[in-house]
Amino acid sequence: MGLSLRCSDSRTTALDVVVRADGIAAVADMPECSVHCILSDIPYGIGIDRWDVLHENTNSAFLGTSPAQARAGSVFRRRGKPLNGWSAADRRIPLEYQKWCESFACHWLRVLKPGGSALVFAGRRLSHRCVVALEDAGFTFKDSLAWLRGFAPHRAQRLSAVFQRRGDHANAAKWAGWRVGNLRPIYEPILWFTKPYPIGTTIADNVLAHGVGAYNETRLVGYEGDQDNVLRAGFGPSEGKHHLAQKPLRLLCALIELATTEGQTVLDPFCGSGSTLVAARRLGRHYIGFDLDELAVASAKRRLSSEEAEWLDDEPNLFTMLRDRKPSDPP
Repeated sequence: MGLSLRCSDSRTTALDVVVRADGIAAVADMPECSVHCILSDIPYGIGIDRWDVLHENTNSAFLGTSPAQARAGSVFRRRGKPLNGWSAADRRIPLEYQKWCESFACHWLRVLKPGGSALVFAGRRLSHRCVVALEDAGFTFKDSLAWLRGFAPHRAQRLSAVFQRRGDHANAAKWAGWRVGNLRPIYEPILWFTKPYPIGTTIADNVLAHGVGAYNETRLVGYEGDQDNVLRAGFGPSEGKHHLAQKPLRLLCALIELATTEGQTVLDPFCGSGSTLVAARRLGRHYIGFDLDELAVASAKRRLSSEEAEWLDDEPNLFTMLRDRKPSDPP
């Protein structure tokens, strides 16, 4: 028989499950103060795919593919909106994203234990809107960590190429070396929030009462080699691509061990293909995951039921070696 959480109003939530459900509504129905950590790679609201469109202002071109994009390959797989927008209404997209974050922030605060952490992957452009939404709900914004990605495509178009297509060779030469777009997106923010603990008490008091509030420096150093808020953990050599926005298991393990201990519960309301849940299970934590995408949930269930390691089969202790490495050990 499976484990479950229960509260005084008879609501229950099963542990060690991944469920196809609206993560916002599902968390709203969870017991109060029932999880120790929320770790989630939430939609960034930048239109990476249809599940990432969180505003109402769309049109027939949005997320489409032009012939030029098809020739360019996967780097330009979808047509997105320019930062300047296609209409005045597009200027409201950041506010609409903030309101979407507000729709779940109060529920996250309620289900976390006092002092518990919410670690949120958020896009660079709109992460500040997530911060405002969660702060307004009552969270404390503790820090913004930076995850350095091992690889990131550079989608900035050459300005000279634009003029060349127009037959304007003079301006093509004049603006050689200039680009339209952003710098290479080599880092992603990880927003670190905590649920306030009772005023008049200390973090040490809260750790004794609820088991959360401090962070495990030893474990972080074991993964990263230092105590910095810049993380470099990348994908293992045999980690497959289960999801468009997948994050490395080693990175998720580092974050889980940073804020929780064995036997505690990790919640991911937007779990996708289940990487957070796989990491939690490997570390002896309970997990709860929700996602609306039927294929993603099926992938998560397969990964959780599989006994096949995500790391190289001939190096079964690689994860433990990385996790437990001492600061004095060579990298």
